[in-house]
Amino acid sequence: MPTLLVPILAMIAITPDPIAIHLGPIPVYWYGVCYAIGLAASYAVVTREAHRRGLDARLVDNGIIIVAVAALVGGRAYHVIDQWALYKDDPIKIFLPPYTGLGVYGGIVTGTLAAVYIIRRWKQPFWKWADVVAPALFTMQAIGRWGNFFNQELYGPPTNLPWGIAIDCAHRIGDHGITQWPCSQYPFETTAFTPLFLYESVSGVLGLITLLWLARRFGPRMRPGDLLLIWFMWYAVVRFWLETFREGNWTFFGVPTAMVVSSVTFVVAGAVLLYRHRPGAAYEPWGAPPKPSEELYEDEDEVLEDDEELVDDDGPGGQPGVDRAAPIR
Repeated sequence: MPTLLVPILAMIAITPDPIAIHLGPIPVYWYGVCYAIGLAASYAVVTREAHRRGLDARLVDNGIIIVAVAALVGGRAYHVIDQWALYKDDPIKIFLPPYTGLGVYGGIVTGTLAAVYIIRRWKQPFWKWADVVAPALFTMQAIGRWGNFFNQELYGPPTNLPWGIAIDCAHRIGDHGITQWPCSQYPFETTAFTPLFLYESVSGVLGLITLLWLARRFGPRMRPGDLLLIWFMWYAVVRFWLETFREGNWTFFGVPTAMVVSSVTFVVAGAVLLYRHRPGAAYEPWGAPPKPSEELYEDEDEVLEDDEELVDDDGPGGQPGVDRAAPIR
């Protein structure tokens, strides 16, 4: 390869504007746009999988908002704790836009708690809905992580890899607010950084494909909840690996907290998965999904006919419109 091409291929020299558009005086950030697109795509995945599995996909309309808000709060809280040095001198920044910075594990905890609450309240099977939601988590991860690209964050150390990305001097801030890799030592024109956001996004795409394939190839024999447990194990491995690129992480007895959480998550999820598939386990498999020809919801015409049965157009004494159904109490 000609040496003149090496500097070109060794860095993707794009430093995007974090603001997508302005609605009057209000800026709309790409971070929020990516999150919104990811949420919409996740909604499409959940509703499609719920319908295929024979669950009431109409419940997603209300549930996804509750879970998304809970996940945002938890993810924001985890991020603030992880990078408290960025906020300790000006705590109001925690609540001011553009609200960049979310910790996935914090979102997992609060989002899961919210999901458990609403599923129990609606008397729905938790583990079946968990399998429906699992592919959507990968969808959100794959799309939402591009918000980090526009914010020039979630990157690793300098690299010579062809897919390395450029980072402005002003954005070379470590996890605890300390400047790292300054332009005086790592010139902007010649320094590329490891795109950790891209690795996590690609992992999300591969994970989504894998879970959808497993659900269709082995779904009838799988037990409800298997896909969610696989998601936990998959993400734990990816996050543990990504933490090896980061510096100044939030630590627990000298070990990056995310690594500790990832290790515990992988072991617990793996143990639960093996326990549920032990010989003689009483868990019922998913079974074959309903045939596409089967109607999951009442037809609108049928509902109308049922309503008409309750109403006698010629009520007692020939009075039209008198209801012979039980009185409303």
